Amino acid sequence: MMDNYDVVIVGGAVIGSAIAYFLTANPDFNGSVLIIEKDPSFAKASTSLSSSAIRNQFSNPINVQIGQFGTQFIRNFAETMAVENEKPDLQFHEGGYLFLAATEEQVTILRENHEVQRNLGADVVLWDPDEIKANFPHLNVDDLKLASYGRSGEGWFDNTGLMNGFRKKARAQGAEYVIDEVVGAVRQADTITGVKLAGGRQISCGHLVNASGPRAKQVAQMAGLTIPVEPRKRSLFVFDCARSPEGSANVNGGRLPLMIDPSGVFCRPEGRFFLSGCPPLNDPEVDFDDFDPRHEEFEEVIWMTLAERAQCFEAIKLVNFWAGHYAFNTLDHNVVVGPHNEVSNFIFANGFSGHGLQQSPAIGRGVGEWITYGGFRSLDLSPLGYDRIVGNRPFLEKAVI
Repeated sequence: MMDNYDVVIVGGAVIGSAIAYFLTANPDFNGSVLIIEKDPSFAKASTSLSSSAIRNQFSNPINVQIGQFGTQFIRNFAETMAVENEKPDLQFHEGGYLFLAATEEQVTILRENHEVQRNLGADVVLWDPDEIKANFPHLNVDDLKLASYGRSGEGWFDNTGLMNGFRKKARAQGAEYVIDEVVGAVRQADTITGVKLAGGRQISCGHLVNASGPRAKQVAQMAGLTIPVEPRKRSLFVFDCARSPEGSANVNGGRLPLMIDPSGVFCRPEGRFFLSGCPPLNDPEVDFDDFDPRHEEFEEVIWMTLAERAQCFEAIKLVNFWAGHYAFNTLDHNVVVGPHNEVSNFIFANGFSGHGLQQSPAIGRGVGEWITYGGFRSLDLSPLGYDRIVGNRPFLEKAVI
């Protein structure tokens, strides 16, 4: 490890590694990159514990475009990330997202979102209850008014495969990784000049990138800065089904979607099993080491809701469960990306609020462009910048799960 790097990235999971990949892949960037990660197992990283899915069904055009680029990138991931003839297969299942609406307010949101999505070329359709039933016969549609379904470009994939693909390719392109912990930032006036490591070293840098997930606030505070990001717990449950549902044979080859019930409960196939979760009834900030699943969510909310939505879900058996942390942006549940408004070489890539995996390609590309060119080029991400934090201006996104 050298004493000085052009770019130091705090956090080596999917966001930090995506940034390192896009920087080192850009022929216009000829600098050095160091990624500092304290836990090489990534056992408690948001990346590793994520439900790992991607969608284009958002309300804001920027988020739709971020999702569309992510889909394209994931489809081509094996070829793009090939290293010495090893091609990582993410097992991308384009089963689609199925948003269900039961109230007039939900219908209005789906219709407004659909207009935005279709204007950007997203392959999304609206279905009335009869069409929902025709395509997914196992669902009870008696209370439903409308559905929005992504026919292509949406689905789920291998979460650690995405992270490891970025890491291996970034390394092959010259990025360096070190196992250590950043315990301080060296700041002179409005410039970050380096970081202090728990191992005793001090590393100088030209840019410092905060890609530390739920610990984003801690890293910002080391530089005397603030960001409204905190760890929020999300529990996931895998269950087996005595009588598995089937999709219509004439739509998507019978594939089942990732269904979002009007209640917010979601469910998707996971091999022969099903993965499920729901919005927490109580959502406080949690300790960084609190990974105990909230079992009452499955017993009191998920099971009951799914049983009412589909008769086949009445007889199910829990087979696995875990909890992970959202890097939750308390202002508006959306990522903060780009430089601090005063300390311009401190770069944020934080507060994804559950969308980090799917947004990592576009955010990695955007941060790489900002560091190389001093601005975004492929997609203008400036509305997601730090200025909105300073001005307390939430970035509106109506399709937050």
